[in-house]
Amino acid sequence: MCGIYGITEHNPALINNYIKTCSHRGPDGNKVWWDPENKLTLGHNLLSIMSDPKLSVQPWKTPAGNWLIYNGEIFNYYELKDKYKGKGFAGITGCDTELLAWGLDTFGLDFLNEIDSMHSFAYYKVKQDELWISRDHAGIKPLYYAEVKEGLIFGSEIKGLLKYVDKSNIIDPLAFSSMAHVGLNPTANTFFTNIKKLLSGETIVYDLRNKKIKNKKRNLIIPKNNHHFDPEEFRAVTRESVKLCSIGRRKIGIFLSGGLDSGMVAYEYKQLHGTANTYTNNMDPNIIWREDDHNDDHNKALQLAKLYGFNHKVVTMTPKILTEMWDNSIYFMEQPVYNPSMVMYYYTNKVLSDDGIVVTLAGDMGDEVLGGYPKYWKLRNKNVSTWNGLIEAWMNRIKRPIQVTNTPISREDLQSYFVKTFPQELYDSKDPVNSYMALDCVTQVPEEFFIRNDTYGMAFSMEGRFPLATKKFMQYALNISSREKIGMHKHQTKLLSKKAYQDIFPKEIVHKHKTGWTAPVKGWIQDEEVAKKYYEKRMKQSNCLEKIVIRQNETTKSAIPAWILRDWANKFNMEFKIK
Repeated sequence: MCGIYGITEHNPALINNYIKTCSHRGPDGNKVWWDPENKLTLGHNLLSIMSDPKLSVQPWKTPAGNWLIYNGEIFNYYELKDKYKGKGFAGITGCDTELLAWGLDTFGLDFLNEIDSMHSFAYYKVKQDELWISRDHAGIKPLYYAEVKEGLIFGSEIKGLLKYVDKSNIIDPLAFSSMAHVGLNPTANTFFTNIKKLLSGETIVYDLRNKKIKNKKRNLIIPKNNHHFDPEEFRAVTRESVKLCSIGRRKIGIFLSGGLDSGMVAYEYKQLHGTANTYTNNMDPNIIWREDDHNDDHNKALQLAKLYGFNHKVVTMTPKILTEMWDNSIYFMEQPVYNPSMVMYYYTNKVLSDDGIVVTLAGDMGDEVLGGYPKYWKLRNKNVSTWNGLIEAWMNRIKRPIQVTNTPISREDLQSYFVKTFPQELYDSKDPVNSYMALDCVTQVPEEFFIRNDTYGMAFSMEGRFPLATKKFMQYALNISSREKIGMHKHQTKLLSKKAYQDIFPKEIVHKHKTGWTAPVKGWIQDEEVAKKYYEKRMKQSNCLEKIVIRQNETTKSAIPAWILRDWANKFNMEFKIK
C-alpha cells in the first residue's frame, strides 16, 4: 500500500514534492526514477505489508525492461504464484509487485482478469512508448490525473496536483451539479477543474510520443444471474474472501458496526486466526435524533464481541473531538461529502493507528451486492423496464441532497449524462434490481465509502481492505438473482446472509434493521455548546458558495452537507463560476 506519482517529462523535483506532500501514504521508503530520454518521471512511497521493505522498492524494473509503480494488494498472490511457478515467474521476493510486473510483461492487460486485487498502478511499456494507468474493478484504490502541457500528470491524491494543473482552483460544474442533485460525484471529473479520476475498473493507455490518450478500457463485475444460493457455499465464499484479505505480516483491525456485514467479516476472521481486534464507536452524549439511536450499533457490536471473544475496543466520539478533527478530515478527504459523520471515520482511523494497526478490514460492499437497502425492495415492486428508468430510480436515492439556488447542469441534463456515460452493460431488463445493485457498486461505493476509507486510513499510513468487495465475493453474490436476496416485505432484505448466519448470530443481529454508522452531528450542533458555537462561527465565514448554498435552519438534512461543502471550498481556496 503506497502512493504513486508520475509526469510525462523529466521533472524529479515535481515528483519529489508530490511524494513529500503525500508522505503519510508510505513511511517505509520512497524513490524517484526517470527514463534516460527524459520522457517520464515516476515516484513512489512505500507502506510495506507483504514482504521486507528492502525487497519492495519501487519504481520496479520488470523482467522485460519496463517500469512499474503500484499501490495495492493482489489477494490471490499465493494461488497465482503456484500457478506460474516454473512457467516464467521467479517469485523470489515474496512481493506481489513482482507478480504484477511479470504478469503485465507476459499477458498485457489480460492479466488483470486473473488477479483478485485492489490496486492503482502505472506501467511504462518502454519500446512502445505507452503508459498504462489503471484502477481496480471495485474502485478501492484511487488514481487522479490531468492532461497538461507536459503531457500527463497523475497521482494517488489530488492535493499534490493542484499547483501544477491550470484552473484547478475552480469548482468543476459537472461534479458540483452531481453532488447537489444526487449527493455524490460518480463522474470522471473531480471537484477540481481539469483534474480527473480513473473510474472503477478503468485503464487508460497513454501515448507518450503523441502526448494523448490512446485508449480507455473498463473491467467490471457483470451480473449474470446464473447461480443459486446455498448457505454453506455462501459461508465458504465469505471465509475464503476474508482469508484472501488477511495476507501480510502487519497487525489487522476490524471495523465492527454491529450489523451483519462487519459481523460476518469479524466472525470469519476469528475462525481463521483465533483472535480478532475489533473497533466500534459510541457517542457521548448520544442525542436521539428523529428516533435514530446512534449507539444502537455500538451496543450490538459489544454483544457480538462478548459472544465470540473479540479483542474489542470502543472509540468514543464527542462534540469536542468533532471540532478538533474537523479541518483535518476536510483536508484529507479532498472533496465535499454528503455524510456528516466524516470526522468520526477520521478519528476512528487515528485510534486504530495509535494501537499499532496497519491493515483494516470492513464490511463495505455487502449491502450493495446482497440487497441490504430498502431502496432495492422498493424497486422490486416497480416496473423498471428501461436503462433510463433505472438511472432515474438511482438518482432518487437521496431525498434531500444539498440545497442550492442554482446548478450549472440541471437535474434533467444530468440524468441524460448518466444514461450515456454509466456502464450500460450492467443493466439486465430481466432483473433490474440486481442491475441497481451492480450500478451502486461502481458509483456509490467507490465514491462514498472506499474513498473515505482510503483517504482517512492512509492519512495514518493504514491500508483498508474489504472482503465483500473481492472479485471472488462480488462475482458470487451478483450472480444470484435479486429474488433470492429480497423478499416481499420491506424488512426482508439481505436474505442470503441472514439465512447463512441465522444459526450462528443472535436473532437481534440477524434481523437488525439497516442503519447507518453515524454520529448525532445535527443534534450536537443544536444542543451541545462546544459544537453549536463552532458551527455558528464557521457558517458566518465568507465563502465562494455564499450566494448559491441555501443556509437553512439546522433542523434540515441539508444543513450539515452544506457546511461541509462551504468548508471544503475554503480549505482549498476554491472559486465558483456559474453562467
